Amino acid sequence: MDPVRNPYAPGAGQRPPELAGRDRELDQFAVVLERVALGRPERSLVLTGLRGVGKTVLLNALRSQAISRAWATGKIEARGDQSLRRPVASAVYAAIREIGARHRGEERVRGFLSVLKAFSVKASPDGSWQLGLDVDATRGRADSGDLEIDLTELFLDAAEVARDLGVGVALFVDEMQDVPAADLAALCGAVHEVGQQASPLVVVGAGLPHLPGVLSSSKSYAERLFRYLAIDRLDPAATDAALAVPAEREGVTYTRAALDLLARESGGYPYFVQAYGQATWDAAVGNPITEDDVRAGLPQAQSELAVGFFGSRFERATPAERAYLRAMAELVPGDDGSVTTSAVARSLGKRVSSLSVARESLIRKGLVYSGERGQIAFTVPHFARFLRAAPPAE
Repeated sequence: MDPVRNPYAPGAGQRPPELAGRDRELDQFAVVLERVALGRPERSLVLTGLRGVGKTVLLNALRSQAISRAWATGKIEARGDQSLRRPVASAVYAAIREIGARHRGEERVRGFLSVLKAFSVKASPDGSWQLGLDVDATRGRADSGDLEIDLTELFLDAAEVARDLGVGVALFVDEMQDVPAADLAALCGAVHEVGQQASPLVVVGAGLPHLPGVLSSSKSYAERLFRYLAIDRLDPAATDAALAVPAEREGVTYTRAALDLLARESGGYPYFVQAYGQATWDAAVGNPITEDDVRAGLPQAQSELAVGFFGSRFERATPAERAYLRAMAELVPGDDGSVTTSAVARSLGKRVSSLSVARESLIRKGLVYSGERGQIAFTVPHFARFLRAAPPAE
């Protein structure tokens, strides 16, 4: 097939040509937006799932949904080494800029920007960083230095500017599990207060499967504060749609056997679906695309995944961490699943406590996660398969 017409997009966070299998989440968020805009109580959302299931893509789709309803939106990608204050200031500024031109109360908007500037000044102890706003920072609002108090006041004031226009504010936080613990507690506290006051502001977070536990550890009520949506692999029908619909737009079809083989190889994980679809298209010699075309493209897809998706993550691990990962891979049932930390220790001939440093470092690097005490699992689907196939020499 003509590679220029290849319709698949296996990029990090890049929206696929057909966002299949996510209607439930889109529909639920549409209800949230409508209810909040009407002043009705509604919880913020948290999306959880392994890497490669399309959390960032879905997060961006939800943001587009909010924008289409004229909401103010901002987005953050959390980092473990950075306080929330600076990225939140930038995200809220972006959100208010989206609706500021439509607001008839210029002084009202400038008053909020003064509050926002006061909030941003506290982003660095020496005041060396702040938003470049052409207003003076207000005093006594969002400038206490206590992040929970300041976030609450900032969110409430931003929501009121949006309420003037009959809309709300939606803040999207990717990699939410990486927010520093104290900042995450402050964010939960602010979201809690905003909800109690029925202010039109929602936070939509996305993160790894252990994010609900991280949130509950930060605030005991976090389990009731958010609506949690687990994002998983696509079902067979959605996998077919993700492959077939983009091809049909180019006048190309698949045989049933070709689609079935692609579903087995990809496991229904959206990133893999796009990667295998792209390689199959480039290898295909006729229309319809057949099982032989899929097999011809498999080496290319597997090679690219081995280097860009799996290998790049494995390279971040130290020798001791790699040994831990390989031991996990040999114990994981099938391609995915969790194992006990005690089983990994027995496999390596060591005590569980002696491996705690390597295990915690792998968790910080986002390579594994602990969904429950004594259990450990890969954050990346099919990582066990990759490690079992990779040569032991490093």
